[in-house]
Amino acid sequence: MPIYQYRAEDKNGRSKTGKIVGLNDKEAESKLRKKDLAVVSLKEAGQSFWIKLSLLIQRVRSKDLVIFSRQFSVMISANMPVVESLMILVDQTNNFALKSIVADIALDVDSGALLSDAFARQPQVFSAFFVNIIKSGETSGKLDEVLNYLADEMEKNYDMVSKIKGAMVYPVFIICGLVGVGLILMVYVIPNLTSILTETGLALPWSTRVVIWTSNFLRNFLWLVILLLVGAGFLLRFYLKTATGRRNFDLLKIKLPVFGRLFKYIYLMRFTRSLNTLLKGGVTITKSLEITADVVRNEIFRELIMETLQSIKDGNPLATVFEDSDYIPKMVPQMISVGERSGKIEVVLEKISDFYTRESSAMLNNLSTIMEPLIMVIMGIGVAIMVAAVILPMYNLGQQF
Repeated sequence: MPIYQYRAEDKNGRSKTGKIVGLNDKEAESKLRKKDLAVVSLKEAGQSFWIKLSLLIQRVRSKDLVIFSRQFSVMISANMPVVESLMILVDQTNNFALKSIVADIALDVDSGALLSDAFARQPQVFSAFFVNIIKSGETSGKLDEVLNYLADEMEKNYDMVSKIKGAMVYPVFIICGLVGVGLILMVYVIPNLTSILTETGLALPWSTRVVIWTSNFLRNFLWLVILLLVGAGFLLRFYLKTATGRRNFDLLKIKLPVFGRLFKYIYLMRFTRSLNTLLKGGVTITKSLEITADVVRNEIFRELIMETLQSIKDGNPLATVFEDSDYIPKMVPQMISVGERSGKIEVVLEKISDFYTRESSAMLNNLSTIMEPLIMVIMGIGVAIMVAAVILPMYNLGQQF
């Protein structure tokens, strides 16, 4: 859909500039008039360098998709036409990249395309999970119900991701502060203190010699340390993009002492919630598992899900592969088996998802409590090293006079 660059004046005569999306220049001008803006100039700018740059830089965040899904579901539930709903969302969306994408979707639907097909043409924003939920709603004639359920699930997922990020802010901030203070001490403060000790010619303890050597190395080769860290970061990023690196990293995450269990709970929650959402939307079990394998975002769990998919095609129950896995708690295959036998697999999946959501939230709350004393211990060790290496030798030196 065309993007227009406009210059207009409000009712007080103040100049306004910006970008607007419309099917044509007349519609764009009509939208501006509804905002009480008098158009001075209006030209299509969809192919300009700055428009392309802004679309490239600005990303569509999870929060933007959550808001879009909720607003779209409300409009469809109110029996508003799909194209009209999408065009209203184009005006209400603040993210310009999403605004342009939704406008393209509205144009595709207005041209006769199915809504799911229009979403599928924007894979950089709308996943296969999202597209298949929309398709199931179109097929069953329950698009409003499916959209409401999809919006609920996206909000739950966004809330969990926000909790994880919030729990990690404090320890990351403290660790970065400790590293920064340590570098300042080593580069600027320690050399002035240790110069007094070295000038005395006294035998220094090993801890003091290590601190002096570290300080001298960082003063002379800090640029090399930074270069090595940046290079290691690029190498690690390249390694994680390979199939082997990605699998090894995902395996490491679920084997970590404290965080491993949290990661397992999060992956199980994603699996059960996504599978439940797709099944409720009318997607077949095989297609649901295929989509869910990518939604989980862990290679180990993806392999388990794909093995489960093949097992189902061979005529086995859903829980067969999970029963033999060391990464899946025994409760999960047991409950899934009960759900299969009773014909209430969707209810069971919802219960499992709710359980691991609560467990993940509890672990995140406890994680913040555990990290505080751990950080205090790390700070205490750092202070003890500094005292043993610098303060005590200076104190002993003072006792000789």
